[in-house]
Amino acid sequence: MQLKGKTAVITGASDGIGKQAAFKLAVQGANLALIGRNKEKLQEVEKECKKLGSTNVKIYPCDIKKTEDLNKVVRSITSDFKHIHILLNIAGVWQKVDALDKIKEAVVDEVIQTNLLALIHCTRLFLPYLKKEDEAAIINISSKSGVVASEGQSVYSASKWGVTGFTEVLKVDLKGTNVRVAGVYQAGTNTKMFEKAGDNFPIHTFSDPADLADII
Repeated sequence: MQLKGKTAVITGASDGIGKQAAFKLAVQGANLALIGRNKEKLQEVEKECKKLGSTNVKIYPCDIKKTEDLNKVVRSITSDFKHIHILLNIAGVWQKVDALDKIKEAVVDEVIQTNLLALIHCTRLFLPYLKKEDEAAIINISSKSGVVASEGQSVYSASKWGVTGFTEVLKVDLKGTNVRVAGVYQAGTNTKMFEKAGDNFPIHTFSDPADLADII
């Protein structure tokens, strides 16, 4: 796929992997619809993307786990952009490593709703538009935790194994169509996701999100 002039929707675009993926696509001249929870950070990403070469960048502040808000954002994006070619489902939150019976109900809900349900809804809502294009792509960011069982990650792993299963079925369902589907199963990445959840890992030893964005 030639990326210049194509429109990419990126969730989790205000930070980490999503931000770096936006930068990589901007250099290629792609149009960008950036979704994230932090409006100020999105504005910073928007400015940088325009400097890097993207001439059409729009931001959409939204907590995607709130399905009603997500529906409104999808309507706005599909109105603002005539075509949608790429969906990068990158938004995600971490569950602090702990035993299941010590994890709070609110954390369970946030992780499952953000990492899995919102990803499914994003894909469901944008898929009809992707199918209209001659070529389109969906890339879902899962995790190593979506293929390997790791101690203390029960809820996070449940969300990411769900993403893995969803992605694999989507590949089967869309086989022979114009929409290509891929999953990314990275190990630890040097982002603020762990800090936000209260875990203190040596993230300086983890993968650089810019390197992962290259792969994406």
